Amino acid sequence: RRVGWHVAKMLADKGYRIALHYRTSQAEATRSVEELRRAGVDAEAYGADLSNQEQVANLVRRTLADFGRIDVLVNCAAAWRPKPLEEVTAEHVTWFFQTNALSTFLCCQQVGLEMVKQKEGGCIINLGDWADARPYLNYAAYFPSKGAVHTMTRVFAVELGARNPRVRVNCIQPGPVMLPPDLPEAERNEAINATLVKREGSPLHVAAAVLHFIENNYITGVCLPVDGGRTIYAPGA
Repeated sequence: RRVGWHVAKMLADKGYRIALHYRTSQAEATRSVEELRRAGVDAEAYGADLSNQEQVANLVRRTLADFGRIDVLVNCAAAWRPKPLEEVTAEHVTWFFQTNALSTFLCCQQVGLEMVKQKEGGCIINLGDWADARPYLNYAAYFPSKGAVHTMTRVFAVELGARNPRVRVNCIQPGPVMLPPDLPEAERNEAINATLVKREGSPLHVAAAVLHFIENNYITGVCLPVDGGRTIYAPGA
């Protein structure tokens, strides 16, 4: 279970009804919804390709039909794969931008314009990446797509806030909060030692940052690293 599940669970514990998105993991999404419902949470799962404009529009329509409104949007969908620069093709770059940037844009646009219509507005939280500030090797196709998320966070904060001041848009930039289980031990230790707090983070740290953005209604257009200080720390420097 990735970061998105932990965010959904924490919001459910705070009393939110939950609309879960999936692209191909229908079985896992169904199990998550069943678990939430057993805990007394009103929850539904919806399938869509978030890089497809019409499918995103349909996802929003179905959510509004079932729940009546959307108060919070958390954009967790993302892809992260290494590829040496020599092997990167235009297709790789396009795929990353569709998965990480275009999907975030379309969700911000479609959901944000619905939030504008709500008197109470709404809150959008995107997930970027701390390493936009200090990119490391072998992710040349990935980082530009994530860097775009930080820019569009500010763009949508302006565009939506100008239409309804109660609509806010912010971004979380996670660090090593959920390292892959198959990551070699040396690389895992290197990532942990590159933080100032000298420990791996947890998805709960990201979920707590989501709650912070929701509850503090005087913050918008902000990109917040949740990375144990990795953005500002260069080991050995």
